[in-house]
Amino acid sequence: MTLLIDTHCWLWWLTEPERLSDTAVAILKNTDNTILFSAVSSWEIAIKYSLNKLPLPEPPDRFVPSRIEREGFATLPIHHAHALKTASLPHHHKDPFDRLLIAQSMVEAVPIMTADPTFDLYDVDVIVG
Repeated sequence: MTLLIDTHCWLWWLTEPERLSDTAVAILKNTDNTILFSAVSSWEIAIKYSLNKLPLPEPPDRFVPSRIEREGFATLPIHHAHALKTASLPHHHKDPFDRLLIAQSMVEAVPIMTADPTFDLYDVDVIVG
């Protein structure tokens, strides 16, 4: 299985895995699965860190790449098709990071792991985080 992980689920996996559903934990532990970590999440983490809204044990430019590598996750860049897809999304969600993650899930045709119930309002397959 290949899936895209929402930023908060990725952070929970690293720091508070007990917050994730049993299904999410089983999927993330299974090394046969490909877990995509989006550049959108790196951007969100960097911005929240710079605004002092997200404490990290080290700056994001070290924290994020080292954890991606350690966990064996794959990276997903932001492509023009992803950004442009956001124009056709209904405005159920106002968060630009989440809107772009939803667009990536749609364009790449992969499910997204999230604990955000608003994602259910979109035409994406959601794995509850």
